[in-house]
Amino acid sequence: MIQTHMERESLQSPGVVAKQLLENKNIINDLGRRFINNRPAFVVTCARGSSDHAAAYAKYLFEINLGIPVLSLGPSIGSVYCRKMSLHNSLFLVVSQSGQSPDLVACSRWAKENGAFVVALVNENNTPLHDIADQIIPIHAGREQSVAATKSYIGSLAAMAQLVAVLSGDQEFAEMITKLPEDLEKNCCSDWSRAVTSLADANDLLVVGRGVAHGITLEAALKFKETSAIHAEGFSSAELMHGPMALICRDYPVLVFSQDDETSAGTRQLVQTLRDKGARAFIVQQEKNEIDELVVVGETHSHLAPIMMIQRFYLLVNEIAILRGYDPDHPRHLQKVTETK
Repeated sequence: MIQTHMERESLQSPGVVAKQLLENKNIINDLGRRFINNRPAFVVTCARGSSDHAAAYAKYLFEINLGIPVLSLGPSIGSVYCRKMSLHNSLFLVVSQSGQSPDLVACSRWAKENGAFVVALVNENNTPLHDIADQIIPIHAGREQSVAATKSYIGSLAAMAQLVAVLSGDQEFAEMITKLPEDLEKNCCSDWSRAVTSLADANDLLVVGRGVAHGITLEAALKFKETSAIHAEGFSSAELMHGPMALICRDYPVLVFSQDDETSAGTRQLVQTLRDKGARAFIVQQEKNEIDELVVVGETHSHLAPIMMIQRFYLLVNEIAILRGYDPDHPRHLQKVTETK
């Protein structure tokens, strides 16, 4: 089988994270010292598409590990409506692979004018955000040729985790991050073949996850649409009972992400409920207990498990796209850089 750019770039993610750990150490430590002395009252995230799903991951990391509330700001608030807002003593975290989408640039400028400290995660050099942000955190993913973002998304998650580890002072979490490149390398070979045919045959499906996995749930649903023309929707496992459960019928496909933390018991109970109703539920988790479970390799921190899960998922959805006759590198109607005003 011909290797796509999407597959190749997914496999490059261990090197991306390794480079971040080396190149961003001083930047992250400087931010840590700043916020130890000037702790933000709240965090505001601003992003679109896959980058917004990375911001959703960051939300849970900040709120769980630092006890700081995080809100997601619609970019149009600062790019179209442009009302005054009190953002003093806040960290404004903008995530943009290209660093040049007009709405994100305008919103970041607006946030700074309204008193925020602006930190930008970007994958490109010399972008408009470099002229606005108080601090740039490079993603270091290098050029992505596939329209479907993979290594830049994984790099965004890893950079968020590195920042939170330093801000929280959690040495165990920080130590686990240093092992992440090796864990990602091993994880590329984990066997998810049992899910390929069932998911490739689907025209619509649900993707479910909770807590720190919620962001990758949204990302996986987007990638099913983007690469494989499968109508997929991402939900928190806590929300599934509020209406989406009505979609479940015999052999209905559901992909569930479950990291080993306080949410795992409830998620496993939901999986059993789905199976009792006839659904074909595949659960991605950190250890294997029964059939239709897809395992990530490596004994990592539960807050890093979603990074490994989404990396292996990218390889899965790449295979599904090809099986369905699509080119995951060139999704129809899409281009690499989306510029929204």
